Amino acid sequence: MKKPPKKIGRAAHSLQATYVLRLYISRSTFRSKLAVENIKRMCEQHLQGRYDLEVIDICQHPNLARDEQIVAVPTLIKRLPLPLQKLVGDMSDLNKVLIGLDLRIREQ
Repeated sequence: MKKPPKKIGRAAHSLQATYVLRLYISRSTFRSKLAVENIKRMCEQHLQGRYDLEVIDICQHPNLARDEQIVAVPTLIKRLPLPLQKLVGDMSDLNKVLIGLDLRIREQ
């Protein structure tokens, strides 16, 4: 029996935007582990109490990956706040992740 996707953060009620994130990984590969660590750290530093992070292993839940049209892992999807955004890779460049999640403004 497949276990349900793992939820990591629980968003608190707040006037600020709550971020709903899904991180798609593939088993326990190095890149997937690195992405999970990086996203957890980023969420705690920049979204403390304002995020809901779900980690989904595409090997255990291929239907979810198919429905989201995941073609590479790790992939992070920001579902809320809109607009929906997808980031692909190990998420080690914190500045690029923050820009991708609209938490930091891109410098011109």
